[in-house]
Amino acid sequence: MHITFEELRRIKHQLPTGSVARIAKELNVTEQTVRNYFGANKYEDGDIAGKHIEPGPDGGIVFLEDTSILDKAQEIISEAEKALH
Repeated sequence: MHITFEELRRIKHQLPTGSVARIAKELNVTEQTVRNYFGANKYEDGDIAGKHIEPGPDGGIVFLEDTSILDKAQEIISEAEKALH
């Protein structure tokens, strides 16, 4: 899947507090792996998240090999939006 880096960061910033821990627990990965997926670069404390960034507008284009973290994040955002209505 291709997404701009800015879009990926926008999704991360929409997540409610505690979402990184929830994603990590539900997908059986470290919290740092989830943070790395959304743009952090602290790989000694978490796995490389299966993404490649090509330079370009909006922070570049990110190719995500595995969208499970993104899918879970979007699910959490959807849940949070439904809870508001």
